Amino acid sequence: MIWNIDPVFFSLPDLIGGRQIRYYGVLYAVALMGAFLLWQWQIMRSGRTREQAERFLMIAVGAVLVGARVGHCLFYNPTYYLAHPLEIIKFWEGGLASHGATITLILTLIYYARTEGMTIRETFDRFAIGVSWAASIIRLGNLMNSEIVGRKTDSIFGFKFPLYERSLWNSCSGCKEGAIESCVETVRGCVDLVQVPYRHPSQVYEFVMGMVIFGTLIIVDRVMGKERRPLGLLGGLFLTLYFTGRFIVEYFKEFQALAADQSAFTMGQYLSIPFIIIGLSMVIPALLKGEQTPPVEAS
Repeated sequence: MIWNIDPVFFSLPDLIGGRQIRYYGVLYAVALMGAFLLWQWQIMRSGRTREQAERFLMIAVGAVLVGARVGHCLFYNPTYYLAHPLEIIKFWEGGLASHGATITLILTLIYYARTEGMTIRETFDRFAIGVSWAASIIRLGNLMNSEIVGRKTDSIFGFKFPLYERSLWNSCSGCKEGAIESCVETVRGCVDLVQVPYRHPSQVYEFVMGMVIFGTLIIVDRVMGKERRPLGLLGGLFLTLYFTGRFIVEYFKEFQALAADQSAFTMGQYLSIPFIIIGLSMVIPALLKGEQTPPVEAS
């Protein structure tokens, strides 16, 4: 498949700013809104109020943006961003890391749990389904941006990403007027499709992986009981399944920060290992002890 989607959804008229609205931004908003609605559903069915759910919204959105941006800058290109710290705040120019977002979300959930009188494990459980939804939808945004692409492949299943390759090339070599069969006009210039390699659509892999995890958590939530499931199970399952999946998908993603000759693992794999361990440390006691989610008395 040739993936040559213009990342711009639409442009605003000059009279109201003339800014471009990208698919990525729209999908990011869909991801966050869906995650909040799922979180609100989990909070309210426990006997708590809509206001309690909404109190988490603003700090969570801020945590996601700050954590994802700072994580990308410090994990994947620390030398540049430490030398140019003002560039860190330009999150609209791209560059967000899910591992950074996860760290700040965990800290935010701990803070929220303490202020709302909830246990940390229950808070993680009630957030797990929503965050699995968001993690999946955001990968569609990466696909629409032709970013976070996979490694080159000779298999029968692969995507050509002209926009991504154009960002790597200094010139438009081999593209001649009228050569429609071999070239494609993109928003960044003319790219010779013969030179564009097939790559693993790692964004699609992660989207499918995330939706499978989302469905798994919904099923476990239903099967284990509406409110009496083992405490810490859903949160631990999300961390374990998602970051194990991330560890595997990294074998198909283009290298970032660490090249193949620099390390046995990619940066994404190293960053996934602590979250897998945290997830297992929640799942195993939940299954062995079977401590159930405590009921909430209606106020």
